[in-house]
Amino acid sequence: MFRRLFLTYLLLVVAAVGLVGAVIYAEREDVFWELSREVAAAVGLVILVAAAAAMLLAGRVARPLAELNDGARRLAAGDLGHRIAVVGGREHAVLAGSLNAMSARLASTIDLLEHDKEQLRAILSGMVEGVVAIDADRRVLFANDRAGQLLGFDPAAAAAAKASLCDVVGWRAFREFIDKGLARAEPYREELEWKGPPARTLAVYVSRFPGPGTPEAVVVVHDTSELRQAERLRQDFVANVSHELKTPLAVIKSTVETLVDGAAEDPEARAGFLAQVAREADRLEALIQDLLSLARIESGHLGLEPHPVPLGAAITDCVERHQARAEAKTLTVVERPPGDAPGEVLAWADPDALRQVMDNLVDNAIKYTPNGGRVTVRWTAAGDAVSFEVEDTGVGIPADDLPRVFERFYRADKARSRAVGGTGLGLAIVKHLVQAMRGQVRASSTVGKGTTFRVTLPRAGHG
Repeated sequence: MFRRLFLTYLLLVVAAVGLVGAVIYAEREDVFWELSREVAAAVGLVILVAAAAAMLLAGRVARPLAELNDGARRLAAGDLGHRIAVVGGREHAVLAGSLNAMSARLASTIDLLEHDKEQLRAILSGMVEGVVAIDADRRVLFANDRAGQLLGFDPAAAAAAKASLCDVVGWRAFREFIDKGLARAEPYREELEWKGPPARTLAVYVSRFPGPGTPEAVVVVHDTSELRQAERLRQDFVANVSHELKTPLAVIKSTVETLVDGAAEDPEARAGFLAQVAREADRLEALIQDLLSLARIESGHLGLEPHPVPLGAAITDCVERHQARAEAKTLTVVERPPGDAPGEVLAWADPDALRQVMDNLVDNAIKYTPNGGRVTVRWTAAGDAVSFEVEDTGVGIPADDLPRVFERFYRADKARSRAVGGTGLGLAIVKHLVQAMRGQVRASSTVGKGTTFRVTLPRAGHG
């Protein structure tokens, strides 16, 4: 800036002096040579004055421009917090103000975009569905953590390397699904069986994005394993209920038909058939009652009213209720109170629910213990919990079946269970009732030696 101004002033001075000198030289050559020394001194002085004026003017003009240039570079580099000093003339001040206002607006817009971006990332990270954005070459642009969990890859590493989604997943069925989805204009859905580990059922959606500047497609993965398991349980439940209802109904129907066909005329045969009808009707009633109980328990509308219950007295009452059936099978039922518990052991439980739990466990023990066997009921207290066990010397439960004994309608020995008249719901009811009373139930067994069910409940007066 200084150099340009200085040269401009110097050229003006030289031009002016040259013009004056040419005029003088044309009129009076002798005078021209006499004045040449004075003219040279004047030119030198003018040059000094021009340099000073150029420096002063350059400072007034160049410094604001330098400030504006430096500020513009810092804004371009991303330093949106920088503010340009408003100096110089009016034009400089207006330009500096405009740049500062633009910087403030850009900073506000970028902060808003960053906030929206972080908010969107937080929402996607908190989703139960996996979300993956891919480009036209199937490279990962973004993937949330859930997608990595469901498909078995590192979302951050895959996005940073822009790796192919099909390569990082490495699942042929998934790769074929992506190919099908990208070949369609409309969203495409398919349910895939992920072999694991662990094995899962995944509902996968792929949807293409129209227009430039957007990902090629988004892939959404939803774990439907629990839904499918619930569907299978529902189907199994309906099938089991149908079977359990059909069996006694078939017996009753055939018995009634036999009576109608003439057996009713024989008093001895009639009595046997009617007794059979009564047994199957009782079996139907028990099944329906258990179904109603289980439905009420699972709906959460039990309305339990827990309060201190003397555990020893409850067990004695239960044994007395089942004593006749035990004696009919020549079974010995033994009560084993705790030897070191001071006073009565109090459980914090609903009396009716506790009675149903005990009845089911003792009834099972009597059913599955051969004649001449033993059923032992013991109880104890430790810390803030009380426990009671029902132990039998029956047939036992195989180790593979033991984890499933609390499932509805599950039977380790289906033929024997039906022979003794079980509904297959008793232990499921026990589990739900005990959990509703904030307790736990466990089973241990040895085939051929017997089974023990242990129920743990909160102790009254201890938390």
